[in-house]
Amino acid sequence: MNRKTHSKKIYLPEERLPKAWYNIVADMPNKPLPPLHPATKKPVGPDDLAPLFPEALIMQEVTQERYVEIPAPVREIYKIWRPSPLIRAYELEKALDTPAKIYYKYEGVSPSGSHKPNTAVAQAFYNAEEGVKKITTETGAGQWGSALSYATQLFGIELQVFMVKVSYNQKPYRKTMMNIWKASVTPSPSGITDTGRKISAEDPGNPGSLGIAISEAVEMAVNDPSTKYSLGSVLNHVLLHQTVIGLEAKAQMEQVDAYPDVVIGCFGGGSNFAGISFPFVRDKIVGGKDIRIIAVEPDSCPKLTRGQFRYDFGDTIGMTPLIPMYTLGHGFMPPAIHAGGLRYHGAGAIVSQLLNDGFIEASAVPQLESFEAGMLFARTEGIIPAPESTHAVTQTIREALKAKAEGKEITILFNLSGHGHIDLGAYEQYLSNAIDNYSVTDEEIAENLKVLDQMGFPKIEKQK
Repeated sequence: MNRKTHSKKIYLPEERLPKAWYNIVADMPNKPLPPLHPATKKPVGPDDLAPLFPEALIMQEVTQERYVEIPAPVREIYKIWRPSPLIRAYELEKALDTPAKIYYKYEGVSPSGSHKPNTAVAQAFYNAEEGVKKITTETGAGQWGSALSYATQLFGIELQVFMVKVSYNQKPYRKTMMNIWKASVTPSPSGITDTGRKISAEDPGNPGSLGIAISEAVEMAVNDPSTKYSLGSVLNHVLLHQTVIGLEAKAQMEQVDAYPDVVIGCFGGGSNFAGISFPFVRDKIVGGKDIRIIAVEPDSCPKLTRGQFRYDFGDTIGMTPLIPMYTLGHGFMPPAIHAGGLRYHGAGAIVSQLLNDGFIEASAVPQLESFEAGMLFARTEGIIPAPESTHAVTQTIREALKAKAEGKEITILFNLSGHGHIDLGAYEQYLSNAIDNYSVTDEEIAENLKVLDQMGFPKIEKQK
């Protein structure tokens, strides 16, 4: 029987590895609107961010430079797992009987099993350079917490992680990974911050959310001058660091004379989606490339597809600056789906502006369809995807089947942002028919957004 090679892995020679991150702000026709101080409603300046972040990261947050050099110590650590492989999904193509060519960038080869160390290592480096001894952070399903745990112990920094309670209980081995890498992990809402105690008192059964965990981590950081805060998604400097993914992917596709018609990434706050897509969005903005770029979110947390573009808090309690974002409202409590990293009420400012300007598009998929896609991918390509990554797989399958129906030969690139080896409990529930779809009503969304009207947070008009 004639069979193509199961998968063709495409690497890069060391001399072609990216030496700088790409900052898409330099090429955006409409720059992201500034974050606002929650009290004054005036643009936030570097001094306002100094209690939370080291100066180097604040400068990256506001820079207009097109490329930002990757420090040599960070590049050396990257070499442990970078370049990550670009793989042609021959077996998935065959199973779908599609004329589409499918490539995926596999970030599960990192030490913690996801794309998150790309920014965790960078953030830990810059904090260490400034002499920071302790960092606080939040994590949903645990990919970010485990990545930052790995990175901070490399640089001798203490780490306190607030892990969303539902994921803390669903994914105990993520906590174990963080503990191995010396981090302290607390379920959120917790009993060690005013925020956590207040929420737990009002709602003892609260499952937690990324917004609540952010509030707790920020509270602890601002109350201790020796402690900084670190975020794994949403902010400009985080998305900047992740562009190493897309820069590598472009170079790898050039080696096999390929270029995508469609680029896909799952979407929570924007980090892995930005990482794979921003270098290709540049081709669309600057070069006029005819390419579709799709952010895929859970149907149960549909900020891009059903939210509003307006100013909102990045956290639940209201301790962060107001961010211009597509949001469901900072009080929105996402259902307890297994893709914990996607359970966030808002989107980063850059991604939100790009969506508003029509350079990218968004799709939402239900939980059961995402697990069905993950199962097919595992059985064809041999990799069990993280529940978050199955959303990108789902959209890829949809696009491949659409190409088949239309008789089109297209090339699809998606980011397989992490493996699901520590998410096998979720797959076990799926195999036992113990997983359901969750829907969010228009009334629920409207109720949460109405609060923003009452608080005087403005909607953002479409720019020319």
